[in-house]
Parts: sequence; structure tokens; C-alpha cells
Amino acid sequence: MNAVTEAKGKADLRDYLAAERTFLAWIRTGLALMGFGFVLARFGLFFAEFQLAQGGSAVQSHGFSLWSGITLIAAGVGLNLYSAWSHVRLIEELNGGEIKVPRSPRLAVVVTIFLALVGLAMAVYLTLIRAS
Repeated sequence: MNAVTEAKGKADLRDYLAAERTFLAWIRTGLALMGFGFVLARFGLFFAEFQLAQGGSAVQSHGFSLWSGITLIAAGVGLNLYSAWSHVRLIEELNGGEIKVPRSPRLAVVVTIFLALVGLAMAVYLTLIRAS
């Protein structure tokens, strides 16, 4: 935010455009989470088909990939809803001329840690599947 906005002045067009870009970036992140969740949920089915095509027996359970995928889809939906709420709140603050600066980067850190844990869980899962 520029110095005029911080000093209880009228919000500049650049502030609104920056808020819009940030909102769209969060929407893209949420959509990517949902898309990746869908792919992950279908991974178990693909893996079973691949095993059958190789002449092996089908994998008994697709539970981990299904529930991991559903979790990622739910996280993407939650992220999109939260980003919409946050964007509306920011626009109201810009219109009122009272910006609560600075904003917390907590959401970005939580999403990053969540994705790191999901990646780690997937690596462990694939290692266990490969070993058996």
C-alpha cells in the first residue's frame, strides 16, 4: 500500500488493482489444489490398472490416494472461500480509507506447510507401494 492509503487517505487505483491480482493468485492456487486433488484421487485407480496391465495383481486399497485427493480438493475449496472473504474485507477497508497494515502472511505459510506435508506423505506412500 502506498503512503497516502496508510495515512487514512483515499485509496488509489493501484491499491485496488494490487488487491485484485492478489485475489486472483489465491484463486489460482485454490484451483491448482483442487485439480491436483482430483488427479491424486484418481491415482489409485490408475495404479491398479497399471498393475493389471503388467500382469500383476490389483492393488487392494485405493484409500490413501482417494482420501488425500479429497483432502486437497477440500483445502482448495476452503482456500477459495477464505480468499473471497478476505478480498471483500480488503475492498471494504480500501473504500472506507482505513487499512489495517500490515497484513499477516499466516495463510501463505499454512498452505505451504500443508503442501509440504502432503508431498512428504505422498513420497512415503509411493515408497511403501514400490517396496511391496
